Amino acid sequence: MTIDDREAVMTLPQGDVRLLNSDVARRLLASTELARLAYVAADGTPRVFPMLFHWTGDEVVMSTFAGARKIAALRARPDVAITIDAASTPPEVLLIRGRASVTDVEGIVPEYALAQHRYAGPEQGAANVAAVDHPGTRMARIAVRPAWVGVLDFKTRLPGGVGVEDFERRGRS
Repeated sequence: MTIDDREAVMTLPQGDVRLLNSDVARRLLASTELARLAYVAADGTPRVFPMLFHWTGDEVVMSTFAGARKIAALRARPDVAITIDAASTPPEVLLIRGRASVTDVEGIVPEYALAQHRYAGPEQGAANVAAVDHPGTRMARIAVRPAWVGVLDFKTRLPGGVGVEDFERRGRS
């Protein structure tokens, strides 16, 4: 991506899925930061759950073991939000909204293994997968195709879509 392309991406409005091509989004999607999945639980109350994830280039894929309560909740109410952020100064934040597609998997979800390798490294990732890969293991693959994307870098892209000057004046009389 050229400098002109990067600048063009950063001028896109919040919500434009092309923001996935921004440097911030690319960095966070390749990072070992946790994805925080927000969804509505079966009792109607909101939940936010930190999860390992794998970016396929089209979907954010997370996984959980069969029997997890979030599976039924996601099937009943598939609209979700995901935040991936780096606790740096200034922080970098990727916001994603979409619909979760939940698929039952016999054995290990392939993206679970890929995420384990990215987060823990090849040797420990393989050991983590081997520790749960037994006959009869069942998982659920949770895939979210971004329908809305936001990027905050607190330098050029700020909450509320305001400019730097307006952001700095917030809260002042």
